Amino acid sequence: MHLSLRSLISSLPLGVSILRFFGAEDSSQLPLEKVAIIRPQAISNDTQTQVYALELGTGYAAPDGYSRKVITVNGKLGAPLITAWKDYRILASVHNSIYDKDLFQSTSIHWHGMNQHRSNAEDGVGWVTQCPIVPGLSFNYDFSTGGQTGSYWYHSHVSTQYCDGLRGPLVVYDPDDPWRKMYDVDNESTVITLEDWHHTPALADFDGKTIAPVPNSVLINGKGRYVNESDPNYRKNNKLSVINVKYGYRYRFRIINMSCLLSYNIMIDGHPFFWVIEADGVTTNYEPADSLEIFAGQRYSIILETNKRVDNYWFRAVPSKPVVDQANSTDPGLNNAIIRYEGAPDREPTTEPIIIRSPLQESSLSPHYDPGAEYCRNVLPEHNITLQIGLEINHWTLNNASFAPPPLPVLLQILSGARRPEDLLPKGSVYVVPKNTAIRVNIPDTHHIFDAHPFHLHGHDFDLIRPAGSYEAHYRSPPRRDVCIMLFAGPSGVSFCFKTDNPGPWILHCHIDWHFVQGLAVVFAEAPDDIVSGPDSVQIPPELEDLCVAFNHSGLPPA
Repeated sequence: MHLSLRSLISSLPLGVSILRFFGAEDSSQLPLEKVAIIRPQAISNDTQTQVYALELGTGYAAPDGYSRKVITVNGKLGAPLITAWKDYRILASVHNSIYDKDLFQSTSIHWHGMNQHRSNAEDGVGWVTQCPIVPGLSFNYDFSTGGQTGSYWYHSHVSTQYCDGLRGPLVVYDPDDPWRKMYDVDNESTVITLEDWHHTPALADFDGKTIAPVPNSVLINGKGRYVNESDPNYRKNNKLSVINVKYGYRYRFRIINMSCLLSYNIMIDGHPFFWVIEADGVTTNYEPADSLEIFAGQRYSIILETNKRVDNYWFRAVPSKPVVDQANSTDPGLNNAIIRYEGAPDREPTTEPIIIRSPLQESSLSPHYDPGAEYCRNVLPEHNITLQIGLEINHWTLNNASFAPPPLPVLLQILSGARRPEDLLPKGSVYVVPKNTAIRVNIPDTHHIFDAHPFHLHGHDFDLIRPAGSYEAHYRSPPRRDVCIMLFAGPSGVSFCFKTDNPGPWILHCHIDWHFVQGLAVVFAEAPDDIVSGPDSVQIPPELEDLCVAFNHSGLPPA
């Protein structure tokens, strides 16, 4: 397949080979409500394929009691839970009906944490792996879970669109989970999502001159509260999420931070102990803790034993930054959900927070399988990449370059023949790395920039050889994950390593979505020649061209 920018954008008329809408034979006749949430055992004719239809639209919702315009998925705020088993294929047909100009209209869907071996074109990153899907069109994402298991999520990867509601959880179950005997319950009721929520749509809320707008509330499993009694729309005592449990059981809670900005300190009243067994889809050796901090894009699995008095208890997600209008509030339900034992009365808890004595230390999380990063100990100088963060008036930079949408996605540039960094756009933001090599990435201290940055790498889990707070690199059994935090105080620089065994352009970006849209990202163009041909080459769906032709005709902004 050889594409040129001119032929791709200009030569095809609009409508040629236009995309399939719910095009898989085994799902085309299913109504939306029947495929919105499919359990792993309820599958298509292919016994290892999970089929989902995602109809994107707009509407009004009040998850914290304040009604505003939102992006809907299958008619509701909040994308449905997607599940699969290890090595299963996921087929998700996405149809874009976002026509409201107050919201970002074009879209793409990224499957956060899925490494997409040979399926880089399904990674769903606008202007890196695809052109965005314009209103009226559809695109079928088709990829294998590829041996991965754990807790993931999916969200728009165009501008700050997921802040308006286009985000949802994804879980890949492991039939051979080494910790399976440690818990009794692991199903849709034990998935816990965290979101920060704004009362103004992202297009209006963010003017590009601020580091990030402040959210109005915190949502847990899609529900929360805000405080502003002078607001005529204010709804006091908005219903909170309830997590139902039974006495004497062990629950695997999958905690997923789908926020655009906030991190949270997680703790459970009356339960000062749990086990951590997973970080970002990587099974870990179990680690005891009484609380943990989770940053945007990160996921943890914890095992909680429900052995306390039958009652209601607060599940607390204490936000990292001030949330608008909360400073003077005495509402105990702010930023909380309810853990309700079977038999407890239907009322809110009156419990007090635990005294934190044993918070989770990220550096103590070692992977259960194949631990160690000895491959990274002697990285070649040209593969030891340092990325220096900078902040200018209205954009962030890495090594003085700010990522901006190129005229053609990086993947299609490579397929068109571009291979060298100087040939790839955006200039200064694409790093070409060879195949089967150890890459070390260093993000130094930025004490002059008052902000923390959770960096997410697509296409790989990485070994976090120097987490935030560490002065030296450790190779024996470092944490392995796909999101790391770079702090703004103390020894805040981070270093991580990965192996280039997955050809494709993979973006590394800050998962504070407001920072990402301001340019805090780079792309690793991994093994460009192997993207095009060979046993690890990227399989390209023919519809990828249609997306760019349609976007070029749409007149919509790229970001």
